[in-house]
Amino acid sequence: MSEATPDLGRARRNSELALLILAILLAVGAYALVGLGLDGEVPVGLAGYGMLLVGGYVFAHLCVRWLASQADPVFLPTAVLLAGLGFAVIYRLDASLAGAQTLWLLFGLGLFALTLLLIKDHRQLDHFTYTIGLLGILMLLLPLAPGIGRTVRGARLWVGIGPLQFQPAEIGKVLLVIFLASYLNARKELLSVATRRLGPLALPELRHLAPLLVAWGISLIVLFLERDLGSSLLFFGIFVVMLWVATGRAAYLILGALLFAAGALFGYAAFEHVQDRVTVWLHVFEPGLIQDEGYQLAQSLFAMATGGILGTGLGLGRPGFIPDAHTDFVFAAIGEELGLLGTMAMLLLFVLLVFRGFRAAVRSPDGFGQLLAAGLSTILALQTFVIVGGVTRLIPLTGITLPFVSYGGSSLVANFVLLALQVRVSSGSRERPADDAESTMFVRVARERGT
Repeated sequence: MSEATPDLGRARRNSELALLILAILLAVGAYALVGLGLDGEVPVGLAGYGMLLVGGYVFAHLCVRWLASQADPVFLPTAVLLAGLGFAVIYRLDASLAGAQTLWLLFGLGLFALTLLLIKDHRQLDHFTYTIGLLGILMLLLPLAPGIGRTVRGARLWVGIGPLQFQPAEIGKVLLVIFLASYLNARKELLSVATRRLGPLALPELRHLAPLLVAWGISLIVLFLERDLGSSLLFFGIFVVMLWVATGRAAYLILGALLFAAGALFGYAAFEHVQDRVTVWLHVFEPGLIQDEGYQLAQSLFAMATGGILGTGLGLGRPGFIPDAHTDFVFAAIGEELGLLGTMAMLLLFVLLVFRGFRAAVRSPDGFGQLLAAGLSTILALQTFVIVGGVTRLIPLTGITLPFVSYGGSSLVANFVLLALQVRVSSGSRERPADDAESTMFVRVARERGT
């Protein structure tokens, strides 16, 4: 390690602190503006919320400073700003939910710190490939267990144990990315060698394609038994992207797209709720739908149209007309009150998180770290695309949450664990010399091009 490394670490942490202060000011300011817009005065709990916010985020910053001093300084402040804006909008939509969201936020920050404390080096996870994989599949399928599984709005995604109710798939997707990073890193050479042809596609031996087919099968099981189109799409998309990153072969992207198309057609033919989603997507403004199944999506589009370029202002719009706006449609509520500029700014924050994640992947000196950072970034990218695409009617609505922004403890906690892993990988990339022999093909090409 060079002598300049400690100074570089201090500089990066000081930059993080400066960005964090800015993010906190914007988050608290958004909360205050909501109160002014709704009641003409700042919320009574502004001081208490501000102190909790400052305390929790400064604690998280100190943990990064002590445990991952070389980490990318952008991850934490960006997530803080997204969570802060999300809290302000949730308070604006339903003030009774603000207390629970604050507790989940603090719990998420606690797990963020605990993850950094327990995982001193991301390569520790590479030793528990199949254990983590089994836990991930268990989390994904746990809602199917009799007695504890819960069905909400037609999808069996929830688990209820006493007063506690959560979505295990949120943490399951993180565990599955860890498993896939380890599994693909150990077999990327075998998966890169094409010995068979399927029309114009050059593919490896069938036995090496088995993981892709298993992932496809699990995604169909999720779609068939849990009736959750969003999680099915997210899981399979993550696997295909990670397979492509590991091997650099576009054939996997093409084959994955074909398998997805086949699964989507099967889902459309087999499940009435999938047919309803597609019908609403295509004909939302028809008289028979706009007051029934399409009401939520129609109100979302009306809200964003009302917001225009600059928005109505925080607390001054009427996003309450959108059913469940605090979960699936929080992006539409933001679009009404912050306008096109506000939604674009929020999307740029997600782009920044995803870009920095792939940047950490490119700079990671080991293949496992490269695939782990790329997979975690893919979660954020795909999940954001799927929910924003559904709300804006780009694709059929799937009903998953917007990371860090939507109301919900499961999603918020899982995303802070995901963030901690990204911080750990980005820190390790500056603390160890690079070993190009372990690089994925994707990263080697990126380095050759100077990315």
